[in-house]
Amino acid sequence: MIDLMESREKIDEVDKKIVELYELRMKLAMDIADFKRSVGKPIYDAVREEEKLTRLMSMTDNEFNKKAIADLFKQIMSMSRRLQYMLLDSLESLGLSEVDSITTEPNMKVAFFGEIGTYTEQAMLEYFGSSIIGLPMSTFGGVMQAVKEGVVEYGVLPIENSSTGNITDIFDLLAEYDNFIMGEHLMKIEHNLWGITGAKLSDIKKVYTHPQVLKQCSEFLKSHPDIEPIEFGSTAGCARLILEENDITQAAIASERAGGNLGLNLLQASVHNEANNTTRFIVISNKKVFIKGAKRTSLCIALPHKSGSLYHALSHFIYNNINMTKIESRPILGKAFAYRFFVDIEGSLDEPSVKNALHCIKEEAIEMKILGCYIPVQ
Repeated sequence: MIDLMESREKIDEVDKKIVELYELRMKLAMDIADFKRSVGKPIYDAVREEEKLTRLMSMTDNEFNKKAIADLFKQIMSMSRRLQYMLLDSLESLGLSEVDSITTEPNMKVAFFGEIGTYTEQAMLEYFGSSIIGLPMSTFGGVMQAVKEGVVEYGVLPIENSSTGNITDIFDLLAEYDNFIMGEHLMKIEHNLWGITGAKLSDIKKVYTHPQVLKQCSEFLKSHPDIEPIEFGSTAGCARLILEENDITQAAIASERAGGNLGLNLLQASVHNEANNTTRFIVISNKKVFIKGAKRTSLCIALPHKSGSLYHALSHFIYNNINMTKIESRPILGKAFAYRFFVDIEGSLDEPSVKNALHCIKEEAIEMKILGCYIPVQ
């Protein structure tokens, strides 16, 4: 029978040597970082690391130990890179720079989806204040294009709802356009049913609203099967439509602001499914900058169509102790069964661990795009 205390003492001696060797390895890593800086070599060398892992695994015949050694040295090499990025790397290598705050000034132009009175316009005003000039756009793509061309300084778009989830069109546009998420805004959404003057709920045969709103008000519509739901443009546009049509059988689901501004008749308030119905809006810019103190980073990643590619990409977050808060997949247009992954992580682009993870993913991915780095709303 083994002596437990004696075995523990031997393990302590081995652990002490491991710590000493680890510190020596990190010192050597710093020397390598200095050399790479002098000759302009990148910090991450995927081929070199794979060759090294293969060689280390060949040093044992035990299959369990092979995998364990690979996992151990992946962690060690990840920490080594993190140290090198901390010492040498700059934000410019990611194509970004840090600013103190979002620049705003009186009469600054900001694009938003929809018409005057939409929820997006309200979110824009809550975020920027009333001194800016809001430019309404009839489509999500119109907002993206206005920002890209510099017609406006910023754009505001809805991206996620608490009851119906992500607005997938926005994710596709973020991948298509080279705009950047600068901030976000959360707003409680109150959907109301509006008709023209003199209309009653019993008169209504058709109701117009945005497709996302139809989903958020599905229970109300189920309880009124005699009312035909019709997808239309923005909620404010739907309110204006029924005012122009002047048909007592038509209604619109829109905000209190949209219906009230047009003088419509409130038929029923709060027709949405959830009492705490909330929409998340993003603020976008064509500038590759982020605000000091940003704590959330959004990414778009396209990976090789092979076994384990997603696992290996996400493992870089694990090795760098980064919390992933969201992942969403979207098909790549024109490529059958090929997908992009949209990922949100906790952490800023100026953190060595985040830079380490992103540089490694960039080497393994077909494409990696940083969508934004911003201060999350709690």
